[in-house]
Amino acid sequence: MSKESRQKLNHEEILGKRIPLSGIENAQRAPVWGILDNVRSLYNVGSIFRTSDGAMISGLMLCGFTPTPPRKEIEKTALGATLSIPWEHYKTTGEAISAARDRGACICVLEQTSQSKSCFDLTEQTFPVCLVVGNELTGVDPGLVRHADIAIEVPMYGTKHSLNVAVAYGIALNQLVQTWREQMVVRKVRDARA
Repeated sequence: MSKESRQKLNHEEILGKRIPLSGIENAQRAPVWGILDNVRSLYNVGSIFRTSDGAMISGLMLCGFTPTPPRKEIEKTALGATLSIPWEHYKTTGEAISAARDRGACICVLEQTSQSKSCFDLTEQTFPVCLVVGNELTGVDPGLVRHADIAIEVPMYGTKHSLNVAVAYGIALNQLVQTWREQMVVRKVRDARA
């Protein structure tokens, strides 16, 4: 196919490739949850909802003073994703992590630590997994960092040491879901050979 025949899809064509909200309950979801540890910005929360929908993850756990829907500021960036992504609110992030561990989830913090590995170096990951992101100013609580199963970070090459929490979440989440999808393909090939 030549470059000349490449055409941008219109809105209806794009929607035709998506799961309708009426079919969301039967959609296959990645075994990934996002945990928001005291994220303060309503716009960041909305963006995280939208990114979570794009990755079709299992849900979000909003903790502490993280704002919850319905809020017009969240909806402005979520664009309806609060209806397609299941979410729960927990008084503390520790309670959310306990609930995640009860589900058998690996706890993965997105934070710069002495043992963080690049989110792009994840070739294998234990699923289900919870990706924990922290407050815009203070990051993930240090006590949570110490008790996590793994710490990952988005490599930084410029003068700044971090990204906006919603942007970093999107990059790391996409990599986790991609890793899960690749593991599913390998598993299917292995099963077919057996």
